[in-house]
Amino acid sequence: MDRAELAAFLRRRREQLRPEDVGLLPGTRRRTAGLRREEVASLAAMSTDYYTRLEQRRGPQPSEQMLTALARALRLNNDEHDYLFQVAGRTAPSPAATAAHVAPALLRVLDRLSDTPALILSNLGEVLVRNRLAEALYGGPAEYTGLARSEIYRWFTDPRERLIYPEHDRDRQSRALVASLRAAHGSMGPRSRAGDLVRALTRESEEFAQLWERHEVAKRFEDHKVLVHPQLGDIEVDCQALFTEDQSQALLVLTAPPRTEAFEKLQLLAVLGNERFDDPVPGPAAHAQKAEPGPGLTG
Repeated sequence: MDRAELAAFLRRRREQLRPEDVGLLPGTRRRTAGLRREEVASLAAMSTDYYTRLEQRRGPQPSEQMLTALARALRLNNDEHDYLFQVAGRTAPSPAATAAHVAPALLRVLDRLSDTPALILSNLGEVLVRNRLAEALYGGPAEYTGLARSEIYRWFTDPRERLIYPEHDRDRQSRALVASLRAAHGSMGPRSRAGDLVRALTRESEEFAQLWERHEVAKRFEDHKVLVHPQLGDIEVDCQALFTEDQSQALLVLTAPPRTEAFEKLQLLAVLGNERFDDPVPGPAAHAQKAEPGPGLTG
């Protein structure tokens, strides 16, 4: 671990960013340009004291999880991301680990979306980051590991994953997820994480195995669907996806036309936050009271 270089690199990258670059208000009383240490720490979900010690060359060696969080907070590109790991004395990330590094261009767009649910996913349906309204819509963050990080895997192995969709639309979602996985499998190859996912699901889910044999391939750039919220009931939304150039990641934005019931419900999400109450709003979605859903790129 090169403490001096790590400290200098972190400090320089922090000074090069502006609050608006990471979705923060500029504010007042800023003596110098760049982000404050406490702002970087908050973005990386770590204590200000811990981050400060890193910049002062006296912190402990950061874990890979900490480095990934710092790379995301500082909006590092792939080369900078790898360099951060190297100066911290960690092995440069494998392609699988690098795939979880959010594309800075998508992050910049997400930073500016504070009034509607938005999230960034990998091409395997792994949630990489999402804003506050997306958490309110889909539920609080969950710690998944291994194959379960993919919503495609959870969809075919955990019945709770389907509760956010009306029952009549779940078959369509199943087909869409399999079609998107086949597209990812085609670009990543059978020896990739996509191949691991296909082999596991073929063993564990008869439904998946049957759909995989249909050889349907599709990526959705837009969609119209209904999502079921435990308290607000059915919410009819338009979904628009913005892909990176290599189509390995996508920013999914959910909106509703102004002055509609769905639009009002999305606004209400900002008030509800991640709270869950005992009695859901009456209506066709009442069955989803105990939902613990995950988001879907393709459905």
